[in-house]
Amino acid sequence: MDHFRLIDGVLHAEDVPLPAIAAAVGTPVYVYSRATLERHARVFREALAPLGDPHLAFAVKSNPNLAVLRVLQREGYGADVVSRGEMERALAAGIPASEIVFSGVGKTAAEMVAALDAGIGQFNIESEEEGLELAEIAAARGTIASCALRVNPDIDAGTHEKISTGKRDNKFGVPIDQAVAMYARLSALPGLAMRGFAMHIGSQLSDLAPLEAAFTRMGELIAATRANGGTVTHADLGGGIGVPYKAGEVMPSPAEYGTMVARVSQGWDVRMMFEPGRVIAGNAGVLLTQVIRVKRNTNRDPFVIVDAAMNDLARPALYGAWHDFDAVAPNGARMTANIVGPICETGDTFAMGREMDAVEAGDLAVFRTAGAYGATMASSYNSRGFVPEVLVDGDKWAVVADRIPAEQIYAAERVPDWLA
Repeated sequence: MDHFRLIDGVLHAEDVPLPAIAAAVGTPVYVYSRATLERHARVFREALAPLGDPHLAFAVKSNPNLAVLRVLQREGYGADVVSRGEMERALAAGIPASEIVFSGVGKTAAEMVAALDAGIGQFNIESEEEGLELAEIAAARGTIASCALRVNPDIDAGTHEKISTGKRDNKFGVPIDQAVAMYARLSALPGLAMRGFAMHIGSQLSDLAPLEAAFTRMGELIAATRANGGTVTHADLGGGIGVPYKAGEVMPSPAEYGTMVARVSQGWDVRMMFEPGRVIAGNAGVLLTQVIRVKRNTNRDPFVIVDAAMNDLARPALYGAWHDFDAVAPNGARMTANIVGPICETGDTFAMGREMDAVEAGDLAVFRTAGAYGATMASSYNSRGFVPEVLVDGDKWAVVADRIPAEQIYAAERVPDWLA
């Protein structure tokens, strides 16, 4: 459920008509709903209530906007980060360092130092080499890093290949059949406090079966590690639950997920940890755009050219992803069209042969389910600027990220004297 709905024939974000935002801020613009973020955060927490007191850390990569992070901090969420920049954003949003989990396969020495100095709660180690380096850095600084070892269970998540992270040929984690011995070696190092295992097999999962298979292997790993003399107090199961991008699409609910996890993890005797991202933020945002023109050809579907582009919302170009496209003020008429942006790339295509609300030049429309992996993946390709972001709260709204025009981007560039 989200809080974007038609009121008197006009699409609103909560109680704010989207045309009012477009008139004040311009298009394209990302619009987020605070009520939706809070609802999804609470539903996810309630679904995991049978697990006692699980640690919930929002996946910052899905939407790193400071206002979004502040909303989730107020809901009691920590942060799952994969870079120093994300860690600093989480801290700036008021998330305590102790509630931050630092994941990611390529942590640099400088990032490890910064995270240790900040006092983050957990490092998810992705390789034995990383663990050795972190142990040396921590020992040299007279501190101890609390760590989980990320394992790769070699499970096909059944999702898009570019967001699959749990197969043997993916770059993430260590082979699960090597984890018991590796955990023992890392546990012996000064500077590290190994406290458990982490696992994340992919994003936008539409079936709980791969997750259940992976978590079953996690349980077996915990038992084998304890039998080997190791101590395991935490199990980080990552995130990955999918959200509906198409109207009528059905995905596993947080309640179904929570029931499965409770059943599989019975007897583990650990503190459970989770890193939801898309399931919290995905349906909490839309990308509001305006139709530039409708290009009609005699022998094919017309092209609806909008002012949003692949640099603003990259998922369709990267993954062939679907985003529902709805008119802000639908008149009941329908059309079949190709939805494209103004970028000089054929890949700047949002949909082909899409049956949709009829629109004309000047009409406003939205790409739905754009609250996760939207603005955060934007670029300035074709010397386009970065679009603004707006947060709505009931009948009020605020710009929470300014539009960054192209000239502000190239103002950071320099022509050397020898080219003057």
